[in-house]
Amino acid sequence: MSTDPVGTPFPRGALLGAGGLVMMAIVAAMVGRLTGIGASHMPNDTALESRDLHFSDRSDGAVVISEAGSGRIVDVAPPGTNGFLRSTLRGLARDRKRQDLGAEAAFRLTRWADGRLSLQDEATGRSIDLGAFGPTNAAVFAHLMTARSATP
Repeated sequence: MSTDPVGTPFPRGALLGAGGLVMMAIVAAMVGRLTGIGASHMPNDTALESRDLHFSDRSDGAVVISEAGSGRIVDVAPPGTNGFLRSTLRGLARDRKRQDLGAEAAFRLTRWADGRLSLQDEATGRSIDLGAFGPTNAAVFAHLMTARSATP
């Protein structure tokens, strides 16, 4: 039996059990990594359409969404709205900042043949399956796929 700093005996069986659990978790992670069992993978599917977009904050708190090539405004998310869009972009912007990347690169919104919708950061390569957050949240970005451009 081991003793803690106070001198009370600690059951040896509990220590062995905890060590065994840690070893099992490590082995399970290795098996999953090496064999792919239990891992989830995005299927390689055909892109039906994609749109390169820029998102920028306006001084009044609105988010302006524009086409990457032309700069034409696609939509404006008014202040205090579109929480999912804002939090998704905040996470991607945090990755760019962490890697010392600027905001110049576009985000590619893609609709796949199997119906999925993804947003990829062209600067970091990070891709988000928007359907994983439910149909209501994915619809926020799906709207941007079909929104008509307006003059800036």
